Amino acid sequence: MNRKLRMGMVGGGRGAFIGGVHRMAANLDGKIELVAGCFSSDPEKSKASGEDFFLDPSRVYTSYEEMAKAEAALPADKRIDFVSIVVRNNLHVPVATAFLKAGINVICDKPLALSLEEGKAFAEVVAKSGKVFALTHNYTGYPMVKEAKAIVKSGRLGRLLKVVAEYPQGYASSAFKEAAPSKIANWRMDPNVSGVSNCMGDIGSHAENLARYITGLEIEELAAELTTFIPGRNLDDDGNVLVRYQNGVKGIIYASQVSSGDENNLNIRVYGTEGSIEWHQEHPNELIVKFPDKPREIWRRGNSYNGPEATAYTRLPFGHPEAFIEAFANIYLAAGEAIRDELAGKFPRPEGYDFPNIDDGLAGMAFIEATVASSKNNAAWTKPGH
Repeated sequence: MNRKLRMGMVGGGRGAFIGGVHRMAANLDGKIELVAGCFSSDPEKSKASGEDFFLDPSRVYTSYEEMAKAEAALPADKRIDFVSIVVRNNLHVPVATAFLKAGINVICDKPLALSLEEGKAFAEVVAKSGKVFALTHNYTGYPMVKEAKAIVKSGRLGRLLKVVAEYPQGYASSAFKEAAPSKIANWRMDPNVSGVSNCMGDIGSHAENLARYITGLEIEELAAELTTFIPGRNLDDDGNVLVRYQNGVKGIIYASQVSSGDENNLNIRVYGTEGSIEWHQEHPNELIVKFPDKPREIWRRGNSYNGPEATAYTRLPFGHPEAFIEAFANIYLAAGEAIRDELAGKFPRPEGYDFPNIDDGLAGMAFIEATVASSKNNAAWTKPGH
């Protein structure tokens, strides 16, 4: 294909942090162009956002339903090739469904759905559409995460024994000192909008997905304790989960929004009979590789010793850090390959693609609901429902 992919966006207008991230990531490699969108449920805000992005006013819509219908009706050489969905959790499935049924590929923010039941029904929509559906679990996009996955797959760590994934944040701790609710008491605390969990659903699902991506292991059962420390909240702000993976591998997943002093401290350790690996999101260009009979090694992104899995998603030479935007961009890069294949009638490739898909989304929803069910049952061992 000798042109850029045409991208639409739903959500992500003025003042939306994640919308800006998606636009920067999509644009990073110069292979995608934003041409249309419905950037807010407020028509005036959507229009103003379209002006911010220098879009044709006729391609800035007042609702996602209008956008899906209008874009599908355009000639093939004008309509969007895919839509990026960056709305609240309760709208992920309705918006994605509208565009898939209109014959338009979808890249959607996580989580997959408001509930596992809704996610399962949506999976049938994805399968029936024959279109690309990508989920932006962006932490799988880091080159050294891909290096970690390759090391595990190669067997260099031996038989896997234990996985520890942690995601502590401390941003919500300020609520303990406030006399009145602030912006921290946001929509993520409303189960009608965010789903059955706040902390575990928002960031714990990232830790679960990262462990799943690197190890390839499925969760057989888990025991969880979720806690709401901040008074007056409806959903959890902290959670601890014991995990039993397949093949006898044990795991721990911990997520928190009240871990005072922590910023975005996602990290993972994978232990095997012959060695282990360790990765920290706040130092993403490094992968710590440890063996019992020699000093620990620090592998860095962009070096010749990196494998093809990491190298394919590395843009800069070593010593020039790549981070959050680039990781998001790698999801768009991989999904873009699939979208180009779909437009050419060659989707899917037999070897697959390196981006989170509907199966990852369902596993995430099953994890979230199992943690809530387990916690309500005194941390009883619970099998995820997917």
